[in-house]
Amino acid sequence: MSKSQETFNKKEKEKKRKKKREEKLAKRQERKENSQKGAGLDEMLVYVDDFGNFTDTPPDPSEKVEVEAEEIELGVPPNEKEDLTGERKGKVDFFNDEKGYGFILDTTNQEKYFFHISETVEELGAGDKVVYELEMGQKGLNAVRVKRA
Repeated sequence: MSKSQETFNKKEKEKKRKKKREEKLAKRQERKENSQKGAGLDEMLVYVDDFGNFTDTPPDPSEKVEVEAEEIELGVPPNEKEDLTGERKGKVDFFNDEKGYGFILDTTNQEKYFFHISETVEELGAGDKVVYELEMGQKGLNAVRVKRA
């Protein structure tokens, strides 16, 4: 007499498959029972008010604001060209003695500019008030001819 082809492992796998199928059917039945019968498009729409909050009521047509398509800016607006001429004042925000570079925080526009020790006139440290000029570098504006104020 030959041995049965159905092993314990095969029986367990089949039980798991059957259980999964039954759970899936139960979930489907539950979704059908809980779904809204005849829910139209109007009941599914959500509106956004002036403050960015979601609401069920549509906006008042009398408060509608017309916007020209040309006025809409997509993306980041281009930077206005900065006047690179003349001396600027700032404060050394960060300085790494070992690597020889730092950042200056401009006092007028609160922008940070990179500088290298080779562009300094005298020894600098973090917190020093400085006078400098700007030049366009490879990765943006760099402070050059940096000296204490």
